[in-house]
Amino acid sequence: MKILLVYPEMPDTFYAMKHMLKVVGKKAAYPPLGLLTVAALLPKLWDKKVVDLNIQALGTDDILWADYIFISAMNVQEKSVRALITQCKNYHKILVAGGPLFTHEYERFECIDHFVLNEAELTLPEFINDLEKGKLQRIYKTEKFAHIPETPLPAFELVNMKDYLYAIVQYSRGCPFLCDFCDVTALFGRTSRTKSATQMIEELNLLKDKEDISLVLFADDNLIGNKKILKYELLPALIEWRKKYNPSFFFATQLTINVCNDDDLMDLLIDAGFRHVFIGIETPDEESLSASLKNQNLRRNLIDNIQMIHQKGFIISGGFIVGFDSDKPDIFIRQQKFIQESGIPLPIVNILKAPPGTALYDRIVKEGRLSKPFAFLEGETNITPVMPLETLNKGFLHLTERIYTGVYAYERIIQFFSTYKFPKTSVSIKSKINFEQLRILLRIIYLLGIKDKNRFYFWKIIGWSLWHEPKLIDKAFLYGTMFYQMNQTYQTIQEYMFAEYPSLQNKNSI
Repeated sequence: MKILLVYPEMPDTFYAMKHMLKVVGKKAAYPPLGLLTVAALLPKLWDKKVVDLNIQALGTDDILWADYIFISAMNVQEKSVRALITQCKNYHKILVAGGPLFTHEYERFECIDHFVLNEAELTLPEFINDLEKGKLQRIYKTEKFAHIPETPLPAFELVNMKDYLYAIVQYSRGCPFLCDFCDVTALFGRTSRTKSATQMIEELNLLKDKEDISLVLFADDNLIGNKKILKYELLPALIEWRKKYNPSFFFATQLTINVCNDDDLMDLLIDAGFRHVFIGIETPDEESLSASLKNQNLRRNLIDNIQMIHQKGFIISGGFIVGFDSDKPDIFIRQQKFIQESGIPLPIVNILKAPPGTALYDRIVKEGRLSKPFAFLEGETNITPVMPLETLNKGFLHLTERIYTGVYAYERIIQFFSTYKFPKTSVSIKSKINFEQLRILLRIIYLLGIKDKNRFYFWKIIGWSLWHEPKLIDKAFLYGTMFYQMNQTYQTIQEYMFAEYPSLQNKNSI
């Protein structure tokens, strides 16, 4: 049996980091972990091939080679999925689909032959069993959740890791919180299910000798969802593993702001090698936080918490949202002031969207305010807002310009450098410049320090570090590159919004 596993292209949003990737000479941020896990679940004797459309185009030879074509996708990849379906059906191929895009709305994809929904550990074996019997059904789904300590190691051998900027693993699924705009609990439940520490060490052992890997993402919805197991099982095991092998890479992950409530946990995370953390801050407006059930962000001084996390040695990337029902016209200025004061070097701002399967989606449908099935671009929404749409669009464009461009982005990066403290840890992480890192550094200097029209701010960031804190020079180059990504993201947002709403081109209206 020949199985072609295809990962659709990501759109040009901040999360895809396409502009940064061009600068450093990589093709995509991370390998398609879900698809590589699915590949590992397939029978060992089957032939498997992975095509990541973020890396390469899908060729006719690949399509003709396959007996079945598997597609795994998130909601944001729908445009690429539609084109992929058309391409494969031109050759009358049998398509099998799974992933979040299809879990809640598979009915919208009539040309897909078979759906393997929910978690593949449960539904894929049923599909394989029926395939071998010649009695395939169209839909395989379950209400149960997988026991992920039995999940196999991802089939990393099916991709060229050098095509990717970073590596990726996953420790847990699920989140105990019920934020109404997030589909994590609908997909994976409120109980944080974890792999064993032994499993994670085995996965990391597949990566530890690859010296060109500088960062490994723990692609968890909320790494601290089960703090007890994390503190007393995984983190001690990671610390011992790091002491033994001294790998060259740090870890990044997603977690919630309440990590700052547990000083011991933060110390363990630092010792284990975690440095970059994505946190959903969303908004400084407590009414909006309360209405969206973002309760973990309430009754706390968010600015103080952010700076405490930075001073522990973590670097925060923050998620922010405008367009909540309770947002007033001053929310855009409030968000800008909050983001700048926080010193979060990489804020990612979106207009509120309602993903299928969420409590927000159900409410918006009930209220008759769903404008289209889904939206994925930063300046796009599928909700008819309470705030006049023109006010929302103008405010969003104003906000993104004043956090992503010029002096605004520069001042916030310097604010971060001024408050950041190097982590106190007895667990060393080797710093070794290899050929790949040198190649990337030279590309950055040439493309951003010489060719780019905004090179003035690039060199200002580098110069500040050299003058005030030379030990920050690696972060200065990182955020000099991120400065470029932010500028390009704003240009993409502006182009989209000017095309959709031509009146916004009148600068006086913003």
